[in-house]
This record gives sequence, C-alpha cells and structure tokens, in this order.
Amino acid sequence: MFPLFLLLLAYILFTNEDVQTIIAGITIFLIGMVFMEDGFKLFSGGVMESILKKATSSVPKAIGAGFVATAIVQSSSLLTIIVISFLSAELISLSGAIGIIFGSNIGSTTTAWIVSSLGVKIKIAQFAMPMIIFGVVFRFKESKSYQGIGTILIGLGFVFLGIAYMKDGFDVMSNGINLASYAMDGYLGVLVYVLMGAMVTVLIQSSAATMALIITALAMGQIEYFNALQLAIGANIGTTITAIIGSINSNANGKRLAVAHLIFNIVTALVAIVFLYQLASFVTYASSLIGIDAKDYAMQLALFHTIFNLLGILLVAPFTSYLVKFLESIFVEVENVDKAKYLDNVVINVPEAALEAIRKEVEHLYDNAVEVLSHALLLHRHQYLGCEDMTNVIKNSDKDIYTDINTFYDTNIKEIYGQIIYFATLAQENMSEVQRKKVYELKISCRDIVESVKYVRELQRNIRIYLNSNNEIMKDEYNFLRTEIAETIDSINNIRYLEDDLDVLSSIELLKKEIDNLNLVENGKIDSLIRTNQIKTKMATSLINDSSFAYEISKNLIHTASVLWIKDSDIQDLRESS
Repeated sequence: MFPLFLLLLAYILFTNEDVQTIIAGITIFLIGMVFMEDGFKLFSGGVMESILKKATSSVPKAIGAGFVATAIVQSSSLLTIIVISFLSAELISLSGAIGIIFGSNIGSTTTAWIVSSLGVKIKIAQFAMPMIIFGVVFRFKESKSYQGIGTILIGLGFVFLGIAYMKDGFDVMSNGINLASYAMDGYLGVLVYVLMGAMVTVLIQSSAATMALIITALAMGQIEYFNALQLAIGANIGTTITAIIGSINSNANGKRLAVAHLIFNIVTALVAIVFLYQLASFVTYASSLIGIDAKDYAMQLALFHTIFNLLGILLVAPFTSYLVKFLESIFVEVENVDKAKYLDNVVINVPEAALEAIRKEVEHLYDNAVEVLSHALLLHRHQYLGCEDMTNVIKNSDKDIYTDINTFYDTNIKEIYGQIIYFATLAQENMSEVQRKKVYELKISCRDIVESVKYVRELQRNIRIYLNSNNEIMKDEYNFLRTEIAETIDSINNIRYLEDDLDVLSSIELLKKEIDNLNLVENGKIDSLIRTNQIKTKMATSLINDSSFAYEISKNLIHTASVLWIKDSDIQDLRESS
C-alpha cells in the first residue's frame, strides 16, 4: 500500500499547486512538532518526568499534571511515551497514568487556541524565520539547555511556517474551488465528517496537525462551522486509533493505557455527537460571555474542542477505579521468571524510567538467585524467611532438594543478566553522569549475584556430602555455613522493606560485621579442629574453601542490597565511604 500511497501523493502534488501548498504546510507543521518534542526533552532535563512521577497520587492531580505538561510541550505523543514508560517501570499507578492521559486531552486543545488566536489572524510567517535563525544559533551552544531552547524555537518556527502555508493554500484555493459548497447537513453529514476527521488524523499521525488544518480551512471559509465541529470530534477519535496501533507490540500496560484512551475518547465523541447542536448553542453563549466575536468561528471551534473534552472528563473520570479493574482483567501480565519483566523498549528513551526499570530487573534477578541459593542450602524460602529460630530450622531441613543449578543458572540467571547488560548499555546513552554511575553500580550488583550462584554451585556438592557423613563436627560446621547464609538472606529480606535509608545503611553495616564469623581460618576455628583430630586434612581444605564461598556469597548479597535499597544519593556516598 505504501508505494501506491506515494504515487497518489506525487500525482496530487504535481497536478494541483494549491493542494501542494496545503500539504507542504501540514508536513512543515509536523516537522515543527517533532522539533518541539525533542527540544523539550533536552531543555527539561528530566524535570517534567519528575513532576509527573510525583503528581499522580490522585486522579484529579494526575489530570492537572497531564493538562499542564501537554499545554507546555504541545505534544500528547511525548507525554504518552513518558507515561507508558513510567507505568512499565511501575513508577506510577495505572489510575495515575489514566488521569494524566485524561488531562493530556485538555492540554492538547491549547494547539487549537494558538492557531485560532494567532495563526489565522496575524502574518505568522514573519515570526517563523527569526525563530528558526535564533534556534539554529542556540543549537551551536554546548549546554543542553541552550540546545533545547534552540530546538524548541526551530520547532515553533516550523509550526508557524506550516500554519502560514496552510492558510495561503486555502486562500488561493478559494478562488477556484469552494469546499464549503460540499457541506452536508443532518446526522449523515455528522457521520461523514467525523469519519473524515478520524481518517485524516490516522493518516498524518497528529491530532494537533489535523486541528490546525481544520481551523485554517474554517478561517479561510473552505468548510462550514458545523462540519468543522464534526471534524474536530473525528480528530479526537483518530488520535486514539493511532495509540491503539502503536500499542499492538507493547506490554500489557501499554495496551491498558491505549484502551483507556480509546474508551475516554469514544464516550466523549458519542456524547458530543448526540448533543452536538446543544453544545454548539452553549459554545455560542459562552463565546459571548468571554468576548469571542459571534463571527469568529475559528475561536469558537477552539472553545468547542475544549468544552467537549472537559465534558468527557466529567463523565469518565469518576469511574476511573472501575476502568482500572476492567483493564487489568482483560490484559493480564504473564510472569516468566526466566525472562526480563521490566526491560521494555518503550522505556529505554526515558532516562528516569529506564533507570528504575533496570533497578527493578536487578531485584528480579536477585529474587531468582535467592531461590536457587535456598535450594542449594536444602531450604525452601517459606521455611526460613522470617523464622525466629534459624538454627532449629536448619537442623531439621536436611533433605535434598533436587535442583540442577547449571540449568537454573542458564535459564533464570544468565538469560536475564544478559538482557540487563544489553538494555543498560543502550539506555545509558541518554542518561546524565549521575544516572550512568548508578547503572554501573547496578551492573556490578548483577555480577555479584551471578558470582554468588556460581559459588553456591561449588558449595552445594559438599553440603550434600557432609550432611550425610558420620562426622558430627563436619555436619555442624556445614549447618553453621548454611545458617550464616540463610540469616544473611533473611536480614536482607527485612532490610528491603525499610523506608528510611539510614536504617538500611546501619542494618547493612551490622550485617557486614556479622559475616566475619565465616572467616574460619582467621578466627582459628579450623586450626583447633585439626589439632584435636576432630577433622581430617581433606575435610579441613573442603571447609576452608566452602567457608570462603559462603563469605563471598554473603558479601555479594549485602553489596547488592546496599545498591538496590539505598535510594538517597547522599546516603549512597556514605555507604561508599564506609
């Protein structure tokens, strides 16, 4: 279909200069939106992401944040990418994400206000060139903030230039063809124009560009006012179809959000269509109250666009909790312990979300490792995590748990480890130095986890041998090693749920001292056992090696805990200095 589309487009461009000018205006407008989106990414430096993350504790707050963010950046698609990223990394809840998308629909109406108040009333092209020139100058600065401002100016210049081209195209076209003569009345006309608005939005992948096109055509008298209202409703539907198409290959969260957006816009559109004439009358009344001229149909269209989106929020937002339950029931996330849970490609270009996704995936790797470590110690996690008498649990858990550590390592550890390293390598390209440092620490934690599994593989063999031996001393010593590792894992399990980073740090420092008991050579315990002939030399070498493995396992797990669960950077510095 794409080659046919290109041939059709070429035919239109080379046979009709007026349409060529309008299409050029649309494409320049779209390029401008892309530049503005990229510019705000550079300029904000993660500020917008931080605000969105904190402003989703309630649906009204999330709606407000979505409105403000979209009104500023003029890109609901950028906001959707950030929201899906945060949702995938579990930085925000589904209800908060839905609230942001609701607010984004209101924020996107500011484009209509800008075009109707500035674009069609003044010679906007005269501002475009200076903006592009100054934008290019700013782009040569090394500072990312200056580069961001420059990119925004270039984008805004192209947006203004695109509007001017569309305006000129419709103005010239009116001398030959009057599209308004094809206006359709009644609900058949409503259906035709709503579908047309949706199709145009799907085609050009931007509801903002569609609204700019509609308002410019209306201002130039190329379409009737009521038909313009219907096209605006269609544009709202079209933008959700774009979101649905984009979510096909995304995870469950992406699908949930796309369907929530679809439900919101379909409900809003249906209400607007059913009460179209009543809403139009209300817009006329409201326009007179706020000083919009009765013949200024472009401004009235912008007001209509805002009012019917507000109406949609009033109708749908109160049922957000029910919507969340419905969406979670139809899109169920299937958990695979041998596959990464959080490393979604949609997250990779949003640094804060990517960093959190990596951290959560390292947690996932840690949990998998704890499972195999426990089985190698002949324990099940439910037996000893949170128990009061660890020694007694260890003594009564001497039955072999048949776990092939090599197979487990290949499927549940190595595979995820590789995915983390690959994802982190790509994600850190967009990160700050501080964020890259954190990624490096997380990579080291992954290495520590992997090494711990390798150490326990060596330890497991002798645990099986000496727990079944007749030498009670060796049995007690290997139970001691099992107890120390199990107590370390249990303590870390308690640490991960502490909210105060200082409490986490102090608990970790205590753990570091406790595992010194595993240094059986330094504390003279093995020397004493050899001198008293309680163990043979072969047993002694096994115990020396295995106590070293137990110490390294515990040390690695403690280091991983400090990286994963101390979040404050200042406390992290204290950890490193200690």
